[in-house]
Amino acid sequence: MSEPPAPGSRFVSGFVSLLGLPNAGKSTLLNALTGTKLAIVSDKPQTTRTLIQGVATTPHSQIVFLDTPGIHKPDTLFNRRMMETIRAALDERDLLIYVADAAARGQGGEQEALELVRASKTPILLALNKVDLVKPKQNLLPLIERYRALHEFADFIPISARTGAGIDELRAAVASRLPEGPAYFPPDYLTDQPERFLAAELIREKLLADTRSEVPHSIAVLVERWEETPTLARVHATIFVEREGQKGIVIGGGGAMLKRVGTQARLDMERMFGRKIYLELYVKVRPRWRESKQFLDELDWRSMTGGESAG
Repeated sequence: MSEPPAPGSRFVSGFVSLLGLPNAGKSTLLNALTGTKLAIVSDKPQTTRTLIQGVATTPHSQIVFLDTPGIHKPDTLFNRRMMETIRAALDERDLLIYVADAAARGQGGEQEALELVRASKTPILLALNKVDLVKPKQNLLPLIERYRALHEFADFIPISARTGAGIDELRAAVASRLPEGPAYFPPDYLTDQPERFLAAELIREKLLADTRSEVPHSIAVLVERWEETPTLARVHATIFVEREGQKGIVIGGGGAMLKRVGTQARLDMERMFGRKIYLELYVKVRPRWRESKQFLDELDWRSMTGGESAG
């Protein structure tokens, strides 16, 4: 996905936001469209907390995709800020992709989500995701008709972000609707997110996979220090939770959970960053951090990279 533009040929470019309800598979789709793991994935709602940019470049196009948090009813200051992020992702975009879970039945909030998206007046493609889980396949036809009645989408494209089915067709449908324009980034550019953010997200992904259901929304990860040497990156990260009981779950008996999370995250970081990683994890309790404007500002919630004052 990082070939240089072909000289003299028609070249299109533009910005495309991925939107939808929680757990629709937007982050898996971003990774599939760019061919690189840029967004963490889990089966927990609200895994994505900020805009994640992924750039896909071919000889004929450069598409800047933006993954967004799932559209939801905000019940904390943190969630309200996530909804502000979603609204920002609707502005000045060339195209929107509404990602729907084709395997879900009776998802609430879809009408409200579509009302938010259609208010942008930007053309919208419908990506019906997880079609590998729809059996028999004839069930897709009434589903498409249901969405056709909800909104006049520019196109309906069945996909499976997990298996890759339909991804080339979706990418082609996007490129066909973008204007001629320049490449905004170098051919090998993938994302605007710094390594500190990616490292924090990888740690959070392992926590989401391994901890109990009451913990994930209460977790924030901050990379406090990042020290580079020619052969090694030393990463010191703090995991924030809201209650002492959650701290015990994250640490685990004899520190087993924290050790497992650290090992899994370190191995992923080494694969992603292409060098050895020394990872040190700490766990701190910060009561009601999701309602603390001061903490969210100190943490720099948009990039989750923060600074020393967030501890």
